[in-house]
Amino acid sequence: MSGAPPGDAGAAADAPQPWKPRANPWLIAVIVTVAAFMEILDTTIVNVSLPHIAGSLSSTYDDATWTLTSYLVANGIVLTISGWLGKLLGRKRYFIICIFMFSVSSFLCGISHSLPQLIMFRLMQGFFGGGLQPNQQSIILDTFPPERRAAAFGLTAIATIVAPVIGPSLGGWITDNYSWRWIFFINVPVGLLATFAVSMVVDDPPWAQKQKAPLDIVGIGLIAIGFGCLEVAVDRGEDEDWFGSGMIRTMAVLAVLGIGGAVAWLLTTKRPAVDLRVFKDRNFATGTALIGAVGALLYASAIIVPQFAQQVMGYTATLSGLILSPGGIAVIILIPLVGRAMKYVSLRVLIAFGFFFMGVSLFWSAHLVPALDFRHLVWFRMGQTASLAFLFVPISTITYATLPRELNADASALFSMARNVLGSIAISGSTALLTEIRQAHQTQMVHWMTPFSQPYVDYLAHARQAAAGRGVASAAVNAVAQHRLFLEFTRQIAILAYNEVFMILGIGAFMVVPFCFLLSPIRGGGKPGAAH
Repeated sequence: MSGAPPGDAGAAADAPQPWKPRANPWLIAVIVTVAAFMEILDTTIVNVSLPHIAGSLSSTYDDATWTLTSYLVANGIVLTISGWLGKLLGRKRYFIICIFMFSVSSFLCGISHSLPQLIMFRLMQGFFGGGLQPNQQSIILDTFPPERRAAAFGLTAIATIVAPVIGPSLGGWITDNYSWRWIFFINVPVGLLATFAVSMVVDDPPWAQKQKAPLDIVGIGLIAIGFGCLEVAVDRGEDEDWFGSGMIRTMAVLAVLGIGGAVAWLLTTKRPAVDLRVFKDRNFATGTALIGAVGALLYASAIIVPQFAQQVMGYTATLSGLILSPGGIAVIILIPLVGRAMKYVSLRVLIAFGFFFMGVSLFWSAHLVPALDFRHLVWFRMGQTASLAFLFVPISTITYATLPRELNADASALFSMARNVLGSIAISGSTALLTEIRQAHQTQMVHWMTPFSQPYVDYLAHARQAAAGRGVASAAVNAVAQHRLFLEFTRQIAILAYNEVFMILGIGAFMVVPFCFLLSPIRGGGKPGAAH
């Protein structure tokens, strides 16, 4: 079905709903959110366990990162076509299949005895996990009337924002105290319970039941090539020297051709696998772009903070993960307050404030120093995470406010895809940016590491004196002092690089603010024109 003009779309969205779920809507929302939470958690929980996985399976760390890449490739492809799969199988049936097979795949990941096995099962996990977030979103959209969606999206936000936040700390704790295999095994009982609960309480409305969905081989093929190659290029780019690698160049060309060809095909074919005409709705198009920016900022900052804690401050995986956890508590506290504010303040104003708040928090975080303590790192991260409470729920509410319900499945797939794909790109991009900035600072600062620089001479003399005071043999004093100088040199370079990346992310957040005002002036009830 093609997109409708905003006025007609708004009328369709606000029309009385002839269908109502049999079960309590909040019970449905909790159950489907648990399933989505499990999948989102799995996107970050594995990261801190990679060294343990590599050692256990007798592989290198670089090879072990394919367990992340394989998941992202399958996940990115399925996210886009999940709406079509829901039509083909019926949304409830497809959702149940995804939950059950995600649980099975998790179990198989946990019992893997070789890296190729684990990569194959992670592909399965990503394939079935990709259908969970879009289906959860579309079920909530159909379960709640427009005026109650904001509160329901508050529950969704807890899963979407808190899961990536607690993933590293939970993964680090499980790995440090038990085994990396349990980061997969914990999905099994949760998934089985969610499968049973969904089968009992979730119903499909007439427009989400099984229907004729012709196989768009060309569209699905182009999507698979485009997003699959994009994820490989982005996730492996830093390890393979980006465009210095023939493989990365090939993946990048195929990604451009695949995604470009998919867009052209989906806009011209009569029965597309994904209906891109949902982007005719201005609120949906703008909201999808904004949630992509949220995903990029959320995932980039979430990977940088624990990375700084581990590599520069020397924290354990568990302790570095704990830096992120209080931010999740801040979001849970703020979301109900933001929900109340949505009744009185235009959503686009709240969203603009959220991006501005995030920019200020990222600029504040760009004050890292060698003597920084745990408390300050927690406060920096809490500021970054708290801003998300002003973003996710208002963006989710306004994005679907003027969209016809028949387009919810395709819209949810594209909305989730934008957040996840841009988030994964931002993770790799921020890591690569850190490396580039460190190398630039190293080139600049190395010129001062000469006997003609008085601070260098003074520090080296102090280091020699300290080494001698610790009883180091006179023949080794100079080597020990040089080693200490090198460690301090690399540490200061790293701190400068992290500060600059936070500044760049902050600038990115500020740049998004003007685009928030492309949205319609809507309040939390989802009715255009309800704001000043």
